[in-house]
Amino acid sequence: MCGTCGCGSEKNGVTIQNPKEIKAHDHHHHDGHSHTHDHHHHDGDSHSHSHHHHDHDHDHTHSHHHHPKTVIELEQDILHHNDVMAARNKGYFEAKNIFVLNLVSSPGSGKTAILERTLSDLKNDIPFYVIEGDQQTLNDANRIDALDIPVIQINTGKGCHLESDMVYDAVKKLNVKDNSILMIENVGNLVCPAMFNLGESKRVVIISTTEGEDKPIKYPDMFHSSDICIINKIDLLPYVNININKLKEYALKVNPDLQFFEVSATTGEGMTKWYDWLKAQKNN
Repeated sequence: MCGTCGCGSEKNGVTIQNPKEIKAHDHHHHDGHSHTHDHHHHDGDSHSHSHHHHDHDHDHTHSHHHHPKTVIELEQDILHHNDVMAARNKGYFEAKNIFVLNLVSSPGSGKTAILERTLSDLKNDIPFYVIEGDQQTLNDANRIDALDIPVIQINTGKGCHLESDMVYDAVKKLNVKDNSILMIENVGNLVCPAMFNLGESKRVVIISTTEGEDKPIKYPDMFHSSDICIINKIDLLPYVNININKLKEYALKVNPDLQFFEVSATTGEGMTKWYDWLKAQKNN
């Protein structure tokens, strides 16, 4: 749990950035060179906090074993604070009729590819805003920015998930308009993000056909807490050893209310049903 690994208790490494502002700043100060301050900034961050995180990452197991009561209290404090902030977010979103999706998955499932294709195909029909969550880099935010979609990048540093106060700060910076859809792409991780409600309308867990059909029972908390399950990379089914029906069976054992979409972000197969669902949520 995050109180045990410590990532929920340290916010010093978190940055919230607009890729357009970064590019404009770089152009002004570096005469148009393509590199950004993101690497330099985070490199500086890592140096300034490296001693703290190094000691923490390697020593926390021993110290926490001596103080289990302290660890439990820390976990409760972190989660309680997050839930309070999530409720604030949810009230704000509902008041402004903003439909919010929290996209979660393990690394490499195709979250960003699905997001890119969705935005590209629907941006003329639906006003979208995006929050990108990664430990480092502006890479994913730059991909979304290239589609002319308003986007803010949250870099969590050592943290393995987004939290509701990070989202609140990013939403203020993003200036999300009423009657829109906000897509939050969480950090690639099927464990910690399951515990942190962001105030979203729906949680979407994405799994690819290359990951194995037993993912839902290996990571039950994430599938139990999700509303939608997107099975991505179905174009690879002829080449991988996976039984989609078995995957769904496992997922439904964990969460009987899960709704499935089988898609390929690469070929576009199955995306229309996903789009129809999104449009229906927007019009509700």
